[in-house]
Parts: sequence; structure tokens; C-alpha cells
Amino acid sequence: MKIISMLAVPVMIAGIVMFGLFKKARVYDLFTEGARTGAESTLQILPPLVGLMAGIYMLRASGAIDLLTHLLSPLTRSIGMPEEILPLALLRPVSGSGSLALVGDLFKSVGPDSPAGRVASVMMGSTETTFYTVTVYFGAIGIKKIRHTLKSALIADFTCLMLAVFVTRLLLFT
Repeated sequence: MKIISMLAVPVMIAGIVMFGLFKKARVYDLFTEGARTGAESTLQILPPLVGLMAGIYMLRASGAIDLLTHLLSPLTRSIGMPEEILPLALLRPVSGSGSLALVGDLFKSVGPDSPAGRVASVMMGSTETTFYTVTVYFGAIGIKKIRHTLKSALIADFTCLMLAVFVTRLLLFT
């Protein structure tokens, strides 16, 4: 099994090159053109991405997530959502790496098989880092008017969060 994983990428690259040569394509020229296009795309999305990252770090450092968690905890208790999930629910649409760190901390503190750990697992698999995704993809193609997309994506994230709580409680804790 180890040999397959070691050879998978080199065999795939060799296969692509051989196919290109078979089709009489200028493989190296096409490769460098693709690399140039990728570098240009990276430069286009870099400014919005830097702004998003700065906003994420400012949000975490300001204590705003802790304040929102405290303010919204009565609501979460009333719908049966574990209190420990709220910081994750607030950060998930903004930061994938930040939410992964929160899930790791959650697993260490309450365990992966706890109600909060199970809801967090379902939520991580069914929600998206909405702001990051919109920033990267829309920034890459130059779209600046994102309000309908953002609103729809946040509604979808909220729906997934509520369904994660409901389905996890229904299937695992009844």
C-alpha cells in the first residue's frame, strides 16, 4: 500500500505529460503559461485575503467572540445547542483554520464523543468558510457586489448549524 501512495503523484504527472506529447501539445509552454496564470490569480486575490485575515485576527483578539457567546448562550440553551459550540458557530463562516483550532480545543476539553463534540463534527462537515470562499473566488474574477451571495450563503450556514444540532440530538442522544 505504501508503494501506491509513493508512486501515485509521479505516475499521474508522467501520464499527463505523455498524454500531452501524444496530442502533440507544447507541454512545457502550456505548463509555464498555466503557472503564469496561477501567479496572476494569486496576486489578484491577495489584497482581499490579507484584509480578511486581518479582520479574523482582530475579531479573535478583541474578545468579541467571547462577548457574543455570553450574550447568545440563553438562546442556545433554549434550542438544545451545546454552549461550547457557539464560538465555533460564530467563527466557522469566517475562518477555516480558526474553526479547526476551536474544534481541537473542544475535543480536548469535552471530548469528541460528547454532545458538543458530535455537533461540532457534523457542523464542520456541513458548513463552509463563507467569507473566505466568497473573498477568494469573487476576488479572483473581480466581482465586487456580493450581497445576495453572502446573504444566501450565511442562511445556508445557519440552516446547516441548526440541522447539525437537531439531527445529532435526534440520532445520537434520544
